Amino acid sequence: MTQTAPSPTPSPPAPRPAGRIHRAWFVAAVAFVTIIGAAGFASLPGLLVEPLHTEFAWSRGTIGLAVSVNLALYGLTAPFAAAMMDRFGIRRVVATALLVIAGGALATVWMTAAWQLILFWGVLVGLGSGSMALAFAATVTNRWFVARRGLVTGILTAAGASGQLVFLPLLAWLVEDHGWRPATVTVALSALAVVPFVWLLLRDHPADVGLAPYGGVHAEKPAPVPGAARRAVTVLFDAARTGPFWLLAGTFAICGASTNGLVRTHFVPSAHDHGMPVTAAAGLLAVIGVFDVVGTIASGWFTDRFAARRLLAVYYALRGISLLLLPMLLAPSVRPPLIFFIVFYGLDWVATVPPTIALCREHYGDDSAIVFGWVLASHQIGAAVVAFLGGVARDVFGSYDVVWYASGALCAMAALMSMVIRRPGTT
Repeated sequence: MTQTAPSPTPSPPAPRPAGRIHRAWFVAAVAFVTIIGAAGFASLPGLLVEPLHTEFAWSRGTIGLAVSVNLALYGLTAPFAAAMMDRFGIRRVVATALLVIAGGALATVWMTAAWQLILFWGVLVGLGSGSMALAFAATVTNRWFVARRGLVTGILTAAGASGQLVFLPLLAWLVEDHGWRPATVTVALSALAVVPFVWLLLRDHPADVGLAPYGGVHAEKPAPVPGAARRAVTVLFDAARTGPFWLLAGTFAICGASTNGLVRTHFVPSAHDHGMPVTAAAGLLAVIGVFDVVGTIASGWFTDRFAARRLLAVYYALRGISLLLLPMLLAPSVRPPLIFFIVFYGLDWVATVPPTIALCREHYGDDSAIVFGWVLASHQIGAAVVAFLGGVARDVFGSYDVVWYASGALCAMAALMSMVIRRPGTT
């Protein structure tokens, strides 16, 4: 287990009028809206595969490569973003990230070559989205909450699913009736619309407004930490010497492969291969978003009460079983067994996040947000690999079935890995 610097002696809680809602909940609400407003970029890739293939004759593997670059950079940027938030503040980093997302999304409207898709959507949107990834939620939670951390983590994680719910049906309708360009512009404008909320309402630390964290005691705001990149790398090297880091990174890589890499990117084209209309398949993904909100918030509640590693083992085992059954459920129309899969998978979609963050916090203390950033990087690398290989598999085999089966087997492996993780100080 890595050693963390001792915290300064806290001072007594700042007085607050009785019955007044703590400012931490308003900060969490702004973070929730921010993540929702930027969620459109995560909803769009699966809807772009067929339109881009039709208009430009690019292979699905090529389009999947652009999505892979996006997902990989999303993850690799996260630990550096967490360190940059310590150096420059949450507000500056998130506002800049939203502007980069909007610029990259708008630039794709004028692209004519595949390398431009990789640059605009893969690199720019990937860097922007990575800078306000789940490490953003972890940083807000760690700074503003002592009590209810698991619950707040679940709520902020669910924000991405809520954004998917808000945007996906609209984007599917735009792509189907008006083409992919209006949908891309919608994503860019939604990211821009959130910037004023971030700049005017988000605050970096409770001490900025003279408060203690929710459920904690008042402490001075720590000085900005110089050398953000160096710190991120140093924390990685320290964490990499411990077994729990590799177990968490491995399980979260499988999580990314089976969600963002596979279902979010390839479910719509896979369902379309079975004769299902794109709008119907996109609607099913939106339903996943509905139940993801419920499942993730419930997972946060469970994480405050049960062993995180056991929760992870259950989540991955159930996910693996559902993926093994999916190829038998896809059909031209939506039938009850497929609806059951969608509801079940939605409940499990990112339920893994609260217990994973909790395990990072248990093992790595004050460095936990940066460690989780690196664990998230593995999540996105796993997603990137499957986003690319899923497209290649479709080009080679004419079907996604082999990818569904392989992902189910990987989830079973993740369930076993989760049970190996032990509490700090145990052997």
